[in-house]
Amino acid sequence: MLHTEPTLLQDVRARFAHVETCPFTGARIFFENAGGALTLNSVVETSARLAAIPDNQGRANGASAALMEMIARGREDMRLFFNAPGGEVIVGESGTELLFRLIRAACLGTPEGVVLGSTVEHPATRSAADHWARAAGKTHVLVAHDPAAGRVSAAAYAADVTAQTRVATIVHTSPVTGIGMDIAEIAAEIRRRAPACFIIVDGIQHAAHGPIDIAGAGIDGYVVSPYKMFARHGYGVAWLSERLAALPHEHLLDAPGDPWEFGTRDTAAYATFTDVVDYLQWLGTSVGAKGGRRACLEAAGGAIAAQERALCEAMLHGIGNRAGLAALPGVQIIGGAENPHREGLVTFALAGRDCAQVVEKLNARGIRTHLRKADHYSGSVLKPLGIETSTRVSFCHYNSLDEVSAFLDAMAEIVDRPDGP
Repeated sequence: MLHTEPTLLQDVRARFAHVETCPFTGARIFFENAGGALTLNSVVETSARLAAIPDNQGRANGASAALMEMIARGREDMRLFFNAPGGEVIVGESGTELLFRLIRAACLGTPEGVVLGSTVEHPATRSAADHWARAAGKTHVLVAHDPAAGRVSAAAYAADVTAQTRVATIVHTSPVTGIGMDIAEIAAEIRRRAPACFIIVDGIQHAAHGPIDIAGAGIDGYVVSPYKMFARHGYGVAWLSERLAALPHEHLLDAPGDPWEFGTRDTAAYATFTDVVDYLQWLGTSVGAKGGRRACLEAAGGAIAAQERALCEAMLHGIGNRAGLAALPGVQIIGGAENPHREGLVTFALAGRDCAQVVEKLNARGIRTHLRKADHYSGSVLKPLGIETSTRVSFCHYNSLDEVSAFLDAMAEIVDRPDGP
């Protein structure tokens, strides 16, 4: 684990921009990674370098050929990251936009029936499924998640699957509860009753916290937002199974291969994804991985998950003589304090307190967190628990136990002095 190897953790942190200091507000601890992770320095450099290149793709010159090589390598690294030997990988405007496109194609390309999702999903999939189910004359059914556990089980999905289930959506990890789903188990249950169902996964929150194995998942689509996995804003990446890719979809008339991508894509989107995979390969090698590039990615994912479990354990149950969140009076942990499916995120409410004030007080102490309200983003999770506001603390493997200690000191003050600064 990285916290037991301080030199390696220092090396990790040195590879990211603005780890300890915000360029606008000064020194701070960054616990808002679910809103957008820290950016690799290599991504910043690649973005700036390629932004200056005037040449376009598909031209008969050396610069264009170099750009096409970067795109080809980026696509292969996307496949490697997903562990997806078949199907297609595409780049789009954002993760949300790609979820809408995949869900639209699946809804419009299948017979009348049911589109199945769950109440724990982000509105990116719920909104897309609701809109395109109605447009396609289908019924949109939401499987109820377990509010106490902060997740939805395969058994809960199975209870609502019928032979008429045409499309299903799954969130790999909730950005509100921080709890992960077993997508392979859920997909297997769906296919028992609806083998031809198109299964599309929102992997946006999960991607920074552990390996992805599409080859063993039994799904048809998987979407990530690279700005939440150490790259940058401005693009999303999706994998599509061969049968999903073959469904009717928009593209230029007579374009060869029925492409899914529109227009001239930003070469830096592909190249910065390669930067992320290069970083994960370095991390995997640094923790002792043997073998090829994919083996290094799997080792890196294991190291990341182990580091985040240690951070989570300290945040919830304390470190040294500091009490953890679970021991502070009035604190309610969304998803429960003892949840083995938690991934790099703790959301909590504070009895009798508006968590907007908690976020503000933490920010005044140089600790960046985020407010989650019972609105269109988080209401389906918070309202069943009777919670109006909550504080989301989200971390990644580059965060440290010292930062967790500073957070717990601040929370002890805030709980002890509700009217204090």
